[in-house]
Amino acid sequence: MNAASESALCPSAVNHQSLKVLAQWLKHHGSKQVRTTDPRRLLAGRYPQGLISEAEMQALMAVWH
Repeated sequence: MNAASESALCPSAVNHQSLKVLAQWLKHHGSKQVRTTDPRRLLAGRYPQGLISEAEMQALMAVWH
């Protein structure tokens, strides 16, 4: 690796204030988003309409839960 990429991996190269801002954002938004995600909506948005049948969607939902 070169010196530039090595410094990017070094934790001391990260701005402390930036880490605090990121931590606050994750505290307020990160975990809440994971908990409230609708799996059916997530799958429907990820795959083209008609690719997954209703029966397949039901099976995926059963596995999800």
